[in-house]
Amino acid sequence: MKGFIAIFIVASISLITYSTFLSNHSGGFPDSPDKNIISFNHDSEFICDETNVSHILFGISGSVKTWNQRRQYSELWWKNEITRGFVWLDEKPATNMTWPEMSPPYKVSEDTSRFKYTSAYGSRSAVRIARIVKESFQLGLENVRWFVMGDDDTVFFVENLVTVLGKYDHNEMYYIGGNSESVEQDVIHSYTMAYGGGGFAISYPLAAELVRVLDGCIDRYASFYGSDQKIGGCMNEIGVPVTKELGFHQVDIRGDPYGLLAAHPVAPLVSLHHLDYVQPVFPGLTRIDSLKKLVQAYKLDPGRTLQHTFCYDPSSKWSLSVSWGYTAQLYPSLITAKDLATAFQTFVTWRSWSRGPFAFNTRLMSPDPCKRPAIYFLDRVHSIGAGQTVTTYKRFWAGPGKECGQEEYGSALPAMYINVTAAELEPDTWKKARRRQCCEIVNGSTAEANGLVQVRIRSCSRWESVTPAYGR
Repeated sequence: MKGFIAIFIVASISLITYSTFLSNHSGGFPDSPDKNIISFNHDSEFICDETNVSHILFGISGSVKTWNQRRQYSELWWKNEITRGFVWLDEKPATNMTWPEMSPPYKVSEDTSRFKYTSAYGSRSAVRIARIVKESFQLGLENVRWFVMGDDDTVFFVENLVTVLGKYDHNEMYYIGGNSESVEQDVIHSYTMAYGGGGFAISYPLAAELVRVLDGCIDRYASFYGSDQKIGGCMNEIGVPVTKELGFHQVDIRGDPYGLLAAHPVAPLVSLHHLDYVQPVFPGLTRIDSLKKLVQAYKLDPGRTLQHTFCYDPSSKWSLSVSWGYTAQLYPSLITAKDLATAFQTFVTWRSWSRGPFAFNTRLMSPDPCKRPAIYFLDRVHSIGAGQTVTTYKRFWAGPGKECGQEEYGSALPAMYINVTAAELEPDTWKKARRRQCCEIVNGSTAEANGLVQVRIRSCSRWESVTPAYGR
């Protein structure tokens, strides 16, 4: 009998201790507001539907003084009644200012004068912007899986953002974004943070933990220049590293972004930033009109936008490079795949306007026009049904004295247009191992007669490689 009583007492104490642990654990880790979640404990999995745009809450940093000049960037991608989020302003707009109908709704940030800021070359606005994620979280909106931060000059490609975030378990702690293109920026600020202008995403559980420590972090990292650097410091304290996705683009460059965009990595295009500081994406158009043209192609095939492919025509010894929805390059010779995959350096670094280094490989664009490819820019795009699109690229003429005058160069590249046919890229493609798609020049032998090169982009065969004829 005494043995039975002893066992009963021990079991009761164990049950009380276990119940106390569960109670404390639940209080320390906030529940996700996602109502699709059926259960949550250490031994079971979250059961939920796939991530969609309604699960994302955007937090855009803005200023009353600059919003009218910057809002065109947000209005390119914002969709009322579809995207969720707010522009966070530094002050309430004047009573005589009508908030633009196509802009995201706004909220006014809390006063941050109580926080320290000691950076000698920055702006106190970094404190306010760093707290946008906290103020967004504290709104308590339902069904939020991801908090996505960006600037008022960030252009998001929302469908691709959803595709990228859909690869990750939003019930885990994730901090997703990209670094600067300019090494000098990464060295000065950090390689271990996501750069805010290119945008970054924080999963709900990580946001819950970040909110708990953020205000203290802001004071501890008072000397840090930017809001994203302060967030990165907090992430180091929490212990969550940045998960880098190559489609987030800070665009920390100056000059012509052509080389960067024409050799996009094998990853969905998620964002572009700093577009006021580089030349227009398309020559002869304003910055906004250039982006509208790119978005026109994007709307027909989001996942394929800027996807880079290249192929050869053995009979004419041509090399062809296509950045879908943007540009094509035609070379009158066989160029290695390594060179074709490497970006032309049409730009300089962000801070010092130097010729490098960059966080990716570049190759020089020869000053001799006879050693450059013929360059084509998107002219039009349309759907031909059955999940197929055709994009047409028109030859770009740089002007007198800037084109190759050699007869053999002109006869080698007679085409005025390049037509590219492709199947729409399924979002599930990005859930598989990444591989650049292949292409083929359909009419190499007749292109000279009709001034048109016909190209087809397709999935590569199992044993297929992109190898010049001389290298087989």
